[in-house]
Amino acid sequence: MATLASSFVQPTRVCLHQQHSPAASQFSVRRAPHQAGWDRPQRVMVQSAVSKEREGAKGTSKVTRNSKTTSEKMTADAKKQALQSVFDSLDAMYGKGTIMKMGDAKFMQTETFPSGSMTLDLALGGGYPKGRIVEIYGPESSGKTTLALHAMAEMQKLGGTAAFIDAEHAFDADYAAALGVNTDDLLVSQPSSGEMALEVVDRLVRSGAVDVIAVDSVAALVPQAEIEGEMGLVQVGTQARLMSQGLRKLVQNASKGKCTVIFINQIRHKIGVFYGSPETTSGGNALKFYASVRIDIRRIGFVKGPNGIEVGNRVRTKIVKNKVARPYQVAESDLMYGTGLSFVGSLLDCAETCSVVDRKGAWYSYGKTRLGQGRDKSIQFLEENPEVCSKIEAATRASQKAIDAATIDEDEVVSEDEHLLDEDEAAELDD
Repeated sequence: MATLASSFVQPTRVCLHQQHSPAASQFSVRRAPHQAGWDRPQRVMVQSAVSKEREGAKGTSKVTRNSKTTSEKMTADAKKQALQSVFDSLDAMYGKGTIMKMGDAKFMQTETFPSGSMTLDLALGGGYPKGRIVEIYGPESSGKTTLALHAMAEMQKLGGTAAFIDAEHAFDADYAAALGVNTDDLLVSQPSSGEMALEVVDRLVRSGAVDVIAVDSVAALVPQAEIEGEMGLVQVGTQARLMSQGLRKLVQNASKGKCTVIFINQIRHKIGVFYGSPETTSGGNALKFYASVRIDIRRIGFVKGPNGIEVGNRVRTKIVKNKVARPYQVAESDLMYGTGLSFVGSLLDCAETCSVVDRKGAWYSYGKTRLGQGRDKSIQFLEENPEVCSKIEAATRASQKAIDAATIDEDEVVSEDEHLLDEDEAAELDD
């Protein structure tokens, strides 16, 4: 029995021998000679198995990458098909062109029409934009209504239809005719309330038959509740709410109908403002947001005739907001009494800036043609010679330098809250 047990243990015999050391006793394991031979093929087999697993993993990763690329392609194609189905459904529901890629559609720049002043056209980036909301504001007798009437006159010259919403009930037909407005074809409305005025504007815009509408003025758009209320009754925010509701509809309809709506606005003073300009405009903030162009017009001086008599005002217009061109541009023009903006005077100023007209000393010349000595005589020469004036106008508009002519210095750039005249300019006007 003992012999059988010893023969059974022999293949896995382990010899333990003790190594005596003065510090400690250590034991070592000694393998049988034939056991070392068995270990070698096992290691080879394990290494081959590991290498096969690694190769299999590499092959699997390649297959996974290929499958991912295929799935990504399939996902991209599915996305395109899904997007096209959305396009088709929206076009069927709301009409063709509801949504499209900019690369597939022929998007053109915003069309403009002249303002009646060459310097103002350059500051605006070509003129008033079609299908947009425009706000013109400034102090009393600064030329706000005159700018609007000139815009309507220029549109009528192009064959368009103009309308004037006289909320102030102060329209002067003779003055409009003197500015070039065809009063026989001009559409005029004198609404009795703010709701009526905005409803008239909205219906004219949606008709698609009117090209420009001027509303004079926002401050005179009185809500019906205020008209029916007692005198002195405080109603907070009624006019601002009315403007917000009306402009939400007008901004979309005007864009679709390519109708430019010009709102003339007045200036009010904030209470308790000690730093910065206390001036603001009436009607709330809705018009400030929805307007694509905001023009601040101010009188900066007078134009005197040969006898020293004042014959007009020198006005400065600041483009305090412009969504279709560069903002914060400045333009100066002569606003003559009885005849409005001097187009020839603004043309001469722009032509000189663009080097179309040369000025040596006091003499102005266009090529070999001498216009006159001094600005006033040169303007008179151009008024008496419309052919030369037309050539100068064409050359000025075609000049690439005309774009840079409206650029102002950094000192002239003002923020949205500081777009009004400073204290020194206001003091000069008061004097």
